[in-house]
Amino acid sequence: MSTLYQAFKEAIWRSYQSVFGLTRRIAHIRSETPAKSDEDLKRESSDDVEASSLHSPQNGSSVVVDPEGERSYVRKLDFYLLPYLSLMYFFNAVDRSNLGNAKTDGIEKDLNFKGNEYSLLILLFYIPFGTLDLPLNLLTKKFSARWVLPTLMVVWGGIATVQIASKNFAGILVLRLILGACEAGFFAGVVFYFTLFYKRSELGFRVAIFFGSALLAAAFSGLISYGVFQIEGTKLQGWQWLMLIEGVLTVLVGVVAFWWLPASPATAWFLNDREKAAALARTLRDGSNKVDSKFDWKECFTLWKDWKFVFWLSIAFNYPVAFATTSNFLPQIVQRLGYSVVKTNLWTVAPNAVGFVVLLATAYSSDYFHERTFHIVGALATSLVGMVILIAIDVLENRELAYFACFLMAAGAYTPSCLVQSWHNNNNLNENSRAATTGLLVGLGNFAGILSAATFRTEYAPKYILTLIVTCCCNVLAMASALILGGWMKLENRRRNKAQGVNLQAQDVDTSELHHGEESPKFRFFT
Repeated sequence: MSTLYQAFKEAIWRSYQSVFGLTRRIAHIRSETPAKSDEDLKRESSDDVEASSLHSPQNGSSVVVDPEGERSYVRKLDFYLLPYLSLMYFFNAVDRSNLGNAKTDGIEKDLNFKGNEYSLLILLFYIPFGTLDLPLNLLTKKFSARWVLPTLMVVWGGIATVQIASKNFAGILVLRLILGACEAGFFAGVVFYFTLFYKRSELGFRVAIFFGSALLAAAFSGLISYGVFQIEGTKLQGWQWLMLIEGVLTVLVGVVAFWWLPASPATAWFLNDREKAAALARTLRDGSNKVDSKFDWKECFTLWKDWKFVFWLSIAFNYPVAFATTSNFLPQIVQRLGYSVVKTNLWTVAPNAVGFVVLLATAYSSDYFHERTFHIVGALATSLVGMVILIAIDVLENRELAYFACFLMAAGAYTPSCLVQSWHNNNNLNENSRAATTGLLVGLGNFAGILSAATFRTEYAPKYILTLIVTCCCNVLAMASALILGGWMKLENRRRNKAQGVNLQAQDVDTSELHHGEESPKFRFFT
């Protein structure tokens, strides 16, 4: 028996070595392959088409992935990496949005706000929050998310805590600007970080789980506020207790992250050698055309010259306006229904909880069907209907319908943040380019918060009709841009299939073979 066991053990080890050695050789060959001119690509198009049929799922991929190693790898990612990053983003969202809860507890009165200073406080926060996304994401690529993300979290947690010492508008404004600078780059950094670990067909749902923690933060922030705001007989106001508790917890989570987050799958402390080999093969199969590429300025901005980039910019700026309007001002919208401070915070929980469930369901469907365009447009249309209802009715006379409209806003406003960022990364196979483009598009989306805050002025209270109208217009522009871009991608895939006499989809071709990205004849858009 011992002899049989030893022979079996050696056979397994030889199999592992062959798989691991093959994936390493493939990576080396891909990185050494010289670039080809457009004329060469056109001349070899027919050869590439024949090769694509050989590497299709029906005939076997050129990259061998160990199935058991892959399953174990994904399970560990979902158990170790995804939950902790979600916890970090939970506190990112809490520290950013608790100003809305603080407003219901009288922070304006305590700090002697005048006129539109509350809206100005939110508006100015988005300037560093949007401006620094790109440079911070480039730093994430250059120095690794393992160091950049925890550093940002510890600093912003400290700033969030110090807010309790604010005595006036100027004091809290300075702190909110620093907070915006430190929180910038976190969402974009994690999205880019995910592309180093997950396949394209896994990205949407994982980003949704990560992003969904922000919705849970909104819900739990309401619950926490409900309890904290009832504390009486202390020197601190309720909103000060809220910021103190949430800020200290943020710092603690950030400190632990220095030891928890790996730089890449190859250095992950929770993976064994077999899982690391599967991770490399997976990335070459359906993720990047080269793994662990060095930071390169030239590669960062290559896609920005493409005509399609204008549509990405339009989508990235317009869809987040609805998110900003919903997340920053949902407590004020609910307060219009005539409820007390405590009930207002409590009643914001349900819409955000429903938004979280819809987000996960939509993202899962998008990954399952390998489709982004119509899932994004459908979500935007849902939030659009909710805002139109709030514009059209008298809220105080139709409380039930108005509250239902809040559910529609939450159900549709959050999903595009996950699917849009997954979509453009799905079609970008270069790590440097993904880092730069994700940083720019997320930062541009953060600027949308300025537009929302600028129209949410006290003179428009209590209906805020102008805010809702502007947000509706942005939703329509985002829907139109997504339909045009996604429609073109679908038609281009059909054109290439027809010209080459094949029926390929994005997931049918090894990304390691697409050295020239979209220019490669076998490239198919993830639509």
